[in-house]
Amino acid sequence: MKKIIVIAGATGNLGGKIVKSLLAKNAEVRAIVRLETDIEKIKDLEQKGVKVFQVNTNNKSEISEHCVGAHCFISALAGLSETVIDAQKIFLDAAIESNVPRFIPSDYSSDFTNLKEGENRNLDFRRKFHAYIDKTPIKATTIFNGPFMDLLTTDMPLILFKQNKILCWGNANQILEFTTTSNVAEYTAAAALDENTPRYLRIAGDRLSCNDFVKLLTELTNKKYKLFRPGGISLLNFIIKVTRFFSPAEKELYPAWQGMQYMRDLMEGRIIFQKYDNDRYPEIKWTSVKEFLITEKVDLK
Repeated sequence: MKKIIVIAGATGNLGGKIVKSLLAKNAEVRAIVRLETDIEKIKDLEQKGVKVFQVNTNNKSEISEHCVGAHCFISALAGLSETVIDAQKIFLDAAIESNVPRFIPSDYSSDFTNLKEGENRNLDFRRKFHAYIDKTPIKATTIFNGPFMDLLTTDMPLILFKQNKILCWGNANQILEFTTTSNVAEYTAAAALDENTPRYLRIAGDRLSCNDFVKLLTELTNKKYKLFRPGGISLLNFIIKVTRFFSPAEKELYPAWQGMQYMRDLMEGRIIFQKYDNDRYPEIKWTSVKEFLITEKVDLK
């Protein structure tokens, strides 16, 4: 008998990959989408075999109807407090109302359990949702995966391709963790079908320091990469405060200062995992940074 998994956020990048992984594992997938969702996205999901339900996502009871009999509810939502806190609470309460035993919240981030409140806005939203979910009877499982490896060639200014440099704040030997969205999706699907998951699962597709990045990019591109060290963590903290003061952009998901907060947390070393759960699902083949960059053809940058 197929296990039923309900997912919110199925039309997004990560959510779509989670759906693909669930279907590959022979799960019955139900996607809860908003009334205003693009019809082409709905058709795409349905053609893959997903049961799609358009609902008023502010109506807990309406969502709950489509969760009956499910083994797990996966949230793959992305946004600010009204999404990560308010919307997720409605989905969570709907899952509880229909007796869904397990819930995977939309964390998919660095481990924020060792961070101080107020240091990273977007992770603070997730922390507040945790305070809510941990008071409910549902069994929650958070997946911490470090930064998405996919960001290395897009939004994360770590590899400065045009300058042939690696940006480094602080210790150049500090280990940094990265996991591809595809690996995160595979792992999430496996965890959703696993009835005995703990509260936290921590994974990392690869672990490198800034010095390791210098060596790797030099090898891959045949160009001499060097470290670019504008200063230490204290200087970065000062820049974050100044940037946020003059350009608050609080309604943006990733304003400049938010990206700096993620970079600071990464290079400060307090989010590094002490224990990894990669081996929990041995069928997953983890993509290394080297493999990812070769696939992305970094030598053409």
